[in-house]
Amino acid sequence: MRWLSFRHNDVATFGYIGNDDRVVDVGKQGTFASLKDAISANALADLGDASVAGEIDLAAIEYLPTITNPDKILCVGLNYRDHQAETGRGGEDNPTIFVRFAAAQVGHLADMVRPYESNTLDFEGEIALIIGKTARRILKENWLEYVAGFSCYNDGSVREYQRHTSQFTPGKNFTGTGGFGPWMMTPDEIGNFDELEITTRLNGEVMQNAQAKQLVFGFAELVTYCSTFTDLEPGDVIVTGTPGGVGAARNPPVFMDEGDEIEITVDPIGSLRNSVVVG
Repeated sequence: MRWLSFRHNDVATFGYIGNDDRVVDVGKQGTFASLKDAISANALADLGDASVAGEIDLAAIEYLPTITNPDKILCVGLNYRDHQAETGRGGEDNPTIFVRFAAAQVGHLADMVRPYESNTLDFEGEIALIIGKTARRILKENWLEYVAGFSCYNDGSVREYQRHTSQFTPGKNFTGTGGFGPWMMTPDEIGNFDELEITTRLNGEVMQNAQAKQLVFGFAELVTYCSTFTDLEPGDVIVTGTPGGVGAARNPPVFMDEGDEIEITVDPIGSLRNSVVVG
């Protein structure tokens, strides 16, 4: 099923896509305040019925980041060989992990913000996985038991600020730079996880394309590694890395600016689209 967070009639809520591609508003029942809360209660299977016809047209909602209030967003850097090659970095024996703040995220169709401070806003199309159960020290063979679903992510990066020092948190956390959505697809609908395919298009032009099987550290390894140093909680997000083709590595560099349209498609999940503004 496809679960999403959204705003309708000025009320933030959550629900799923029914059998007619309309939204079933589950949040209005009042049982759970957010999608994260429903995941935490292991309630999605009971709440969802794909045969139900939704009452809200997709065009009538404002998409919010799929998980609006995650406790943790753990991002993985340099996790495709071609991205390592174009940056001249990576190749360590363990994943490169950094964090993104929830407040820096935007939903599907919202504006991504190129900050006044820099003209180096870059795109990074990625597959995000959402944790479904609290756990620590997850065994590699059990990783899928702890995953609620998968989504699309754009880890928008202000390269100038990312490179101020070896610690690149500022460049990854400008307000309005992290696209997340449009929804979460549950694992039972994914099929072969290795065949999840990312395509990034800037103004319609393909800039990145890869499959999950090309990840240096796959989903199982990332869930296991992250759960080694922290308790993973329902609604936590692991953003699994971007393939080669980022704007900063091109000659000349290609950065996003006012009026650009950026689209991250993860097949079969869907497409995350955002327009770029300066602010």
